Amino acid sequence: MTSLLVITSLPDQASAEILAALLVGQRLAACVNLLAPCASVYRWQGKIEQAQEYPLLIKTTEDRYAALEASIRANHPYELPEIIAVPVTQGLPAYLQWVESETRASAPA
Repeated sequence: MTSLLVITSLPDQASAEILAALLVGQRLAACVNLLAPCASVYRWQGKIEQAQEYPLLIKTTEDRYAALEASIRANHPYELPEIIAVPVTQGLPAYLQWVESETRASAPA
């Protein structure tokens, strides 16, 4: 099974914490790292914008990606949220197995 690292950013710590807990609670992510705030510079609707954002690093699997993306879109405050999935091509096998087991739709008891 292919593991993924999914990246998104939120406008404040509270919304980042809520989304992280939701994704783990829904078994769409095995783990979500909430990073320190960062400065983002981007073009939006023809203007250069700057904002402080809270990045999330989400560990999941390819099988759960569609449901993960749908949950992020449904619960994200941005009109167009950043959702980028990067395949994990190497990693500690036991950790990647843990990601897979924690993101099964129906986890073992």
